[in-house]
Amino acid sequence: MIVKTGGNSSRDELRAVRREPEVRHCGWCGARLDDRDRVGRRRRYCGHSCRQRAYEQRIAVQRGGLPEDAVVLSADEIAALQDKLFQLRCAAEDVVTAVSDGAKPAELQALASALASAAKDVEQLR
Repeated sequence: MIVKTGGNSSRDELRAVRREPEVRHCGWCGARLDDRDRVGRRRRYCGHSCRQRAYEQRIAVQRGGLPEDAVVLSADEIAALQDKLFQLRCAAEDVVTAVSDGAKPAELQALASALASAAKDVEQLR
């Protein structure tokens, strides 16, 4: 990306800004995709099996009359998601309570780590 620097003078400079490569994940299983050193279109799936599962899901959704971006979850998956969201909320409430009680930095660090871990667990639901 090229960024213009220097205000409104006639001697503005152009400098190149290197962007950090964005982290991309498989559209089916959520595995991290390594697109470094690749040319062409960006990958959406980590492999053929994930691409096939995604295709099968799109066809099933179309046959069911649901919108293309619909997500279908089983009752067990919904229950697991609700449990993880509850854990995330409780971890956030623990941090808020500790801050208002004047907790020490070490305790806040531990609570923040637990909050980050709970958020990561919710994020991994794919």
